[in-house]
Amino acid sequence: MSNSLPPPIVSADRHLAEITVKALILGIILSMLLAAANAYIGLLVGLTVSASIPAAAVSMGLLRLFKRSNILENNMVQTSASAGESLVAGVIFTIPALVMMGAWERYDYMSIVSLAIIGGILGVAFTIPLRRALIIEARLKFPEGVATAEVLKTGGIETDRTKKSDATDLKSEAETAQGLKRLLQAGAIGAGFKLLESGFGVFAGGIATVKSWFGGIFLFSGNITLSPALLGVGYIVGLNVALLVFIGGVIGTLIGVPVNWFFNSESILAANGMDPATAWADIDSSQWTGLAGQAWQDCRRIGVGAMMVGGIWSLVSLAKPLYAGVKASIEAYRASKRVGGVQPIRTDLDTPINIVGIVVLLSIVPLFFVFYTALAEYEGRTMIASVMTVLMLVFGFIFSSVAGYMAGLVGSSNNPISGVTIATVIISALILLQLMGNEGMAATLGPIAVIYLASIICSAAAIAGDNMQDLKCGHIVGSTPWRQQLFQIVGVVAAAIAIPWVLSVLDAGYGIGRPSPLGNGTTYLAAPQAGLMQALSTGIFGAGIKWNFIFMGFGLALALIILDKIQEKRGSDFRFPVLAVAVGIYLPLGLSVPIFIGGLIAHIVKKKSAKEDNKIQQKRENSGLLLASGLITGEALMGVAIAMIAAFVMPLPATIAMGAILGTVAMIAVIVYLYRKVVTAV
Repeated sequence: MSNSLPPPIVSADRHLAEITVKALILGIILSMLLAAANAYIGLLVGLTVSASIPAAAVSMGLLRLFKRSNILENNMVQTSASAGESLVAGVIFTIPALVMMGAWERYDYMSIVSLAIIGGILGVAFTIPLRRALIIEARLKFPEGVATAEVLKTGGIETDRTKKSDATDLKSEAETAQGLKRLLQAGAIGAGFKLLESGFGVFAGGIATVKSWFGGIFLFSGNITLSPALLGVGYIVGLNVALLVFIGGVIGTLIGVPVNWFFNSESILAANGMDPATAWADIDSSQWTGLAGQAWQDCRRIGVGAMMVGGIWSLVSLAKPLYAGVKASIEAYRASKRVGGVQPIRTDLDTPINIVGIVVLLSIVPLFFVFYTALAEYEGRTMIASVMTVLMLVFGFIFSSVAGYMAGLVGSSNNPISGVTIATVIISALILLQLMGNEGMAATLGPIAVIYLASIICSAAAIAGDNMQDLKCGHIVGSTPWRQQLFQIVGVVAAAIAIPWVLSVLDAGYGIGRPSPLGNGTTYLAAPQAGLMQALSTGIFGAGIKWNFIFMGFGLALALIILDKIQEKRGSDFRFPVLAVAVGIYLPLGLSVPIFIGGLIAHIVKKKSAKEDNKIQQKRENSGLLLASGLITGEALMGVAIAMIAAFVMPLPATIAMGAILGTVAMIAVIVYLYRKVVTAV
């Protein structure tokens, strides 16, 4: 079966420089930068997107400044850089819960570094045995890996400036320069928009309105966020996911708020600190805004319930393919041992399995120490820390395998990592509840231990999906697997060093999951997954969960699962993944609007390009991904920079009177720019 696969771009008997000093330095820098960018976006909207393509474009552009560079060297850079983007998902989906629940006063640097590095390295180790089974034997799609390989191809195989360039070299140089130009141009637009919005107050960050109609019977709340980055997120995830996130926003806000107010007005008034007997005619506009916000906060729990069911369902639906994937990997490994003395070719050289085993065994010590420390003065912490170490190794391998398999099916950007983490929190919390109980110190330390475990597993699963995606790209271009696996770990360590600092800056500048402790404004980064992890872990240990809205989420999730299965049987491309709708309900409606517009642009471009030849279609696809990635990265990095100023230098200015109009006009201009730049790429 594997003999019929297309040969790699660089044949196995050809040896090009892969691990170089310049590739190492560039990979470390890009890993840190993309980790910072994705931390901002992930905390804002609960979604992260693959960074492999922008990393590849930047790598090709910068490495061409040197006398010699090649496609394998570029692949090493994007492998390291994309690890930063992936690892940050594992951290931001879990760690903020510790601060939000009051377990940490601030983002503890060394604790986060330890959790991220352990999880990331185990994520790489757990998926090394799966490479052959999922990439070569099962031939899964790994869409981002294939797309990244296509981008790398445009740069040619090898550049040597000591020799005269031929026509092919000049063409590839022009294409590489054009790709980097698109990325940097879009990045400048995203950064400029954020600077004018948050830095100078020229643009409003969004438009919002609250209206009470029919004497207060109908309470309407709606908002739109003005953000080029969210436009880029929607473009990358596509219309299906973008539309479902928007539908979730409609359910949670446009439908949920007025319905909740109609049936529960007295409890909403009380929760907002008002007398339930207050006459609606006596409520002023600012109070109506507060009441609409309280009604929406209640409706968010519908998203929590849907995410709980969606996370468990994602594991149930993957049971069969996961078993098949692990079985194929074991069989492939046994077959390789039976060859007897035959040296594998360069493009099939993984990190030796005995080294993988040693890494996993050695991880037991730091894992135990981390859990032991988290349990503080709990009397039975030696036994509980031992149980958690075992849970981590078992769940870590299973969920990393799930993530690797799902990356092959739907890609890293659509990988349901948050669903895996939800399942981890629920299962581990129930196990620890039985072992520890919920009396006294256990009621406080139990949820903390659960989040520690979830953070490591989520980091491992996130890196597992990215590792498989990068190895697919390497399989196409002809990289040496063990070298890629090494660079994946380099990216993990680099990102782990940067992420705690980024979280501290964002928390001080904007606030994560709650307003900034420094009081620099009322808006903050929502951190939806971390908020859910906090609610689940503390609720299971007895802090209490308000179940009525969560039960509604259960029902909605079941309906979506049924719809999704119907669409699957029909062979439809449009599906109903529960987690996309659930995230949309949990987030403010305004965030889902630009995401939906971005997905709509991607769909229109795809339809418009359907009649073109494959070369133009590929050109437009790559162009769109680079432009969207640029908008995301530019705005996100500027957002981090502005957070530093807000936290440590000076408060941010208020928005000018014309800010809403100017921001809307600028956002429309960005939409037109993205569409026209993509459809004119030939």
